Amino acid sequence: MSAGAPPDVRPVFTGLGVLSAFGPGLAPLTAATVHGRTGFTEVTRFDVGRRGTRRAALLLDPPPLARALLGVVADACRQSGLPAGPGDPPLLLALHSDLRTREVVEAVTRGSAALGLPGVTRVYTGACVAAATAVADAAALVASGRHPRVLVAAGHLVEPGIFAAFDAGRALARDGELRPFSSGRTGTVLGDAAAAVVIEADTAAERRGAPPLARLAGWGRSGDAHHVCRPRPDGEGVARAARAALTRAGVAPSEVGYVNANGTGSPMSDLAEARALRQVFGDALDELPVSSSKSVHGHALEASALLELVVTIAALHNERLPVNAGWLGPDPEIGLNLVLAESRADRPRYALSLNSAFGGANTALLVAAA
Repeated sequence: MSAGAPPDVRPVFTGLGVLSAFGPGLAPLTAATVHGRTGFTEVTRFDVGRRGTRRAALLLDPPPLARALLGVVADACRQSGLPAGPGDPPLLLALHSDLRTREVVEAVTRGSAALGLPGVTRVYTGACVAAATAVADAAALVASGRHPRVLVAAGHLVEPGIFAAFDAGRALARDGELRPFSSGRTGTVLGDAAAAVVIEADTAAERRGAPPLARLAGWGRSGDAHHVCRPRPDGEGVARAARAALTRAGVAPSEVGYVNANGTGSPMSDLAEARALRQVFGDALDELPVSSSKSVHGHALEASALLELVVTIAALHNERLPVNAGWLGPDPEIGLNLVLAESRADRPRYALSLNSAFGGANTALLVAAA
């Protein structure tokens, strides 16, 4: 902790912005997840005639990625009541790494000046845990007293190159439906998304009268170093990340009331994650509600962790949990208490959001009700 930093600073969320296949804002996304209404449609944005899968969760008229990012950043700042000022706050940005990354970063930096922001401070390209890694770093910057608040944004729009690569690697669901933890699951389905959150010291938020939406109680990261794209079969890496988040927060597994799982619909990855959850929660897993909101909004790659974090924050406020859509029947090796239909539930005090990426990277974000 830096000199002079209060010993009890806690990171809280004071603003968020989101754009998904269901449109701008949290309300349509939340309605879709709690009712299990998927956003998967036939891809017409580019030619998929030679692809094994032809569906994704797409915006009808997507803006350029930089504009989408600036839109959700502006929404997060507006909800937070963020005061504009030079150097306040830093902006951490999660993006896919390709030849256009610099162009997007420069466009976001130019556009953010109108919001009184200093521009992009760091860029995260660590595959499907990129945004969660940025959130963990932002929380550390706030908790250490280095910054009173930090903005995190992430975005991904489905494009032909990535779609073709996932299709060629047989990672996409052959039937165009993402069916996490279900029998008959065949892979993932990609989706559009942009999201942004303001992470702030609770003391700073209190001083300026900004009500917290939720608190980031703990975070954890791990690396499997097992295989370039296959998960470690026993799920140990995911389990270590989840345990680290719980330990940092001082929270017992029995206190967690909901898990938004990584749940990509991959036969191997889903099984490994189920084994990881069993390691962490033991027999309590039999009663713990679990779902993967990817089953509704699709897999947004580098933006997925932030999109799912926003869904998880919403779950803390609602009496309905996200539905694990696409269900065909139980896989006897999974053994999870899945949220399979719209139902009322007690508002969880703590919720865990998990993500994993190619290369064996795993993250866990533990969110607490404000």
